[in-house]
Formats: sequence, structure tokens, C-alpha cells
Amino acid sequence: MQIGANGITLEVEDHGSPSGEPLVLIMGLGMQLIAWHEDFVQSLVSRGFRVIRFDNRDIGLSHSFDHLGDPNLPLEALRHTMGLPVRSAYSLADMARDTVGVLDALGLRDAHVCGASMGGMVAQQLAVRHPKRVKSLTLMMTSSGSRRLPGPSLKVRGAMLSRPSDPKSFDSIVAHYVGLYKLIGSPGYPSDDDYLTRRLGLSVKRSYRPRGTARQMTAIAADGDRSPLLSQIRVPTQVLHGTADPLVPVAAGRDLAARIPEARLDLVEGMGHDLPVALWPRFVAGIGAAASRA
Repeated sequence: MQIGANGITLEVEDHGSPSGEPLVLIMGLGMQLIAWHEDFVQSLVSRGFRVIRFDNRDIGLSHSFDHLGDPNLPLEALRHTMGLPVRSAYSLADMARDTVGVLDALGLRDAHVCGASMGGMVAQQLAVRHPKRVKSLTLMMTSSGSRRLPGPSLKVRGAMLSRPSDPKSFDSIVAHYVGLYKLIGSPGYPSDDDYLTRRLGLSVKRSYRPRGTARQMTAIAADGDRSPLLSQIRVPTQVLHGTADPLVPVAAGRDLAARIPEARLDLVEGMGHDLPVALWPRFVAGIGAAASRA
């Protein structure tokens, strides 16, 4: 369903009993709400949650910002490297306000929040700027944005900035994403090509908006270092991070858990930058553990 939130329209799905504990799932860079697999969502519903997943702005079926133009990614990457301000069409704080708008539209005073990758960065902003709206926080494979942390390898950086060989071909686009996810995925829990092709094909058929992904990428860079803000987070927090994450190295998970008061850290051996099916019970347990402490 389309709802109005923070002055824009967002595509939202609401799962489970209206009397369940509200849980908002915030997905990462360029990813649509269906990246939270429907079976994973159902596992959370079975745990007693009312699960809300939505397309972030500029992605999926939500509001487009194409009218603001395309960022110059190499230039903005250079500015970020030099410590200069990065110009972005919107901020992660704006995206946090989108999440508040979703809660408002659904008549929810507050909710448990789980964010993955960029979604975890948005969740940090949400917990700092709108603390009364967050009951508990689960941060998956994400970062404080500190410049002291190691970043991805040059190979991974290059893959993140690359484009399909034929951007007008469905098969080429899907093959491009399959290659990317095999590169950053979990070596201990590898997904086979057929599974990735099927899931990513569904995503591309639903919506393909690389320009939105580019604008989200500059929003991440523009947000900078959230480290000084993290001591303000007072809700129960669970940090989940893979020891084999090539995109956001495991040091970022350790750093987050150290900076957020009383955060608990779950380091998962063999996990990369994805959500392997075999680990869903562990993820559900982690989200449930944070919620039970609220």
C-alpha cells in the first residue's frame, strides 16, 4: 500500500496481527522491501511481531527523486576521501524522518527497529533524533561511519560502482547483481546461483532504479561519522555482524557495540554482507532478545 509519510509517498507492507509488537525493518542501499524475504518476515510474525517493511525513498515503488539529477559519484567519492562535504539530494536523517512518518501513518507511537547495512545507519539516526519512537534497536552488518574503521577492498569498491554490461537487458542486469552478491555474500553460507537469480530477478522485475541507488550512496557518504551521537542511544541494542563481511568489515560491528551503551554484540562466523537463509533463526533470536529487554 502507498502511504503519505514525511511529505512523500512510500510503499509499505504490514504483516501479522495488529495487536503484535510493532517491528519496523529498514533495508540497505538500493534494496527493496522484498529483500526482507517473506519467509523471514513470517518467522518474525510467528515470534509475535507485527512486521512493517517498506521501500526506502528513491527505491522500489516509493517516491522518486530523479528530478534532482544524478550525483557525480567519482567526484563525491573524492570529496569524501579528502574530508570535504559531500553533496547529496537528501540525508539519512531525512530517511529517519520517513520512518517516523510510516509510524505516524499507521497510528503507532513507537516500534522495535531493525536496520541492515544502510538501513542500520538510518536506524542510528532514528534512535538518536527520535528516541521516543524506538523501543529497541537491532543493527545488522552496519557501521558508525567512523573514518578510523577499515573499508572495503578496491575490488569490492569497484564492484559497487560498476554497472551491468548491457543496462537495457534484464538478463544482463540480473547477472550483474548475482556477481555482486556472490562477491560480498557469506563464504560460510553461500547462496547458489539459481536462488540468487530467482530472488534478484524478482527484484529487478518489480523495480530497477540505479539512479536512486546512486543518490542513496551519496547520502551515506554525506552523513559522515555518527560516532559522537551513539552514546545518546539508550534503548536495548543488538549488533549483528559477520566476521567475513567484505563490504563492511567486522571491525565496524565491534566499534558500534562499544559506542552504544550496553549494546550486545553477536559476531557470526562465516557471514558476509547478506542474510543467509541458514542464519534466519539467529537473526530472529537477536531481534527478539533486543525486544525482550525493552
